[in-house]
Amino acid sequence: MEQQPYALISIPITRLWWMSNGSLYVGANGKHMTSGGFRTRHLTVVGLGMMGGSLAMALREQAEHITAVEVSAESRDYALKQGIVDTATDDLQAGVKDAETVILCAPVRIIQSMVKQRIGAWLRSNTLLIDIGSTKQDICEAMASLPIGIQAVGGHPMTGKDASGVQFADRNLYRNRPFVLCPTRRTTPAARLRALDLVAALGAIPFEMEAQRHDRLVAAISHLPYLLSAALVATVAKEGEVDPTVWELAAGGFRDMSRLAGQDVVMMGDILSTNTTAVATLLALFRVQLAQLEAMLISQEHDQLARSLYPTREARLNWYQRYENGHKT
Repeated sequence: MEQQPYALISIPITRLWWMSNGSLYVGANGKHMTSGGFRTRHLTVVGLGMMGGSLAMALREQAEHITAVEVSAESRDYALKQGIVDTATDDLQAGVKDAETVILCAPVRIIQSMVKQRIGAWLRSNTLLIDIGSTKQDICEAMASLPIGIQAVGGHPMTGKDASGVQFADRNLYRNRPFVLCPTRRTTPAARLRALDLVAALGAIPFEMEAQRHDRLVAAISHLPYLLSAALVATVAKEGEVDPTVWELAAGGFRDMSRLAGQDVVMMGDILSTNTTAVATLLALFRVQLAQLEAMLISQEHDQLARSLYPTREARLNWYQRYENGHKT
């Protein structure tokens, strides 16, 4: 087989990437082999919430020293006492100036602000800079203006918990879960390999794609569902103004469908405001689907309505089986 750098070869179960040095990256069932394995002398995690804390724990053995940059003194103290990090500060410049690897684990707009205004001047040349923001296009565009020599790659791990805070950090949070990597103008071949090694060290499954494609896909599977969940709760709340008993009758189905409406509003506002076009497009497509169901319901085309629901049921069951299998170690 002719080896072609950067070409993705898709085969069932296993994902293969030819690297620029001719070595082969293999991802299968959560086990990865990379060109050399991720090691870093000094790792800095900016933002020590549940996601950032989980990253620090997962990379504990790969980093000689881990620094956390976190505004919350309580979170800093907890992470130090638990041995999650070695040092902690609320000073971004002090926290990143000696780091070989920096991971930005903050809300999207805060990441954008850091990249645009400050962090580039404080990083050492050849530092690997990755973020885990939920939208990628704006962040990757901001990374393009970083000083030459900064090895910047956009990232987004597709995992999480309802709980927030470093006390809920989990070293296995990223294992067997997708981790999207998006190239920027500052992503050299070496930076790409280092980012892939980092993802492998987490036990995650790498997916490489352009930022615009990422934002379109997550609009469908994450941002649209949030708005639908919020709209459902708002609809039930209106019904509750007429008959409050609706809340007492609500059970498992409503709990599952309404869960996303409980997410942090500020965080979701940042995400939606940086992915407006993709989310609006998906909302329009959803309205078409809903209108079709409404038309069949009103016209009492019950057989046709049932037939239209079978494919969606199968699609959901097939996806859920793959999702559950992905969580098995």
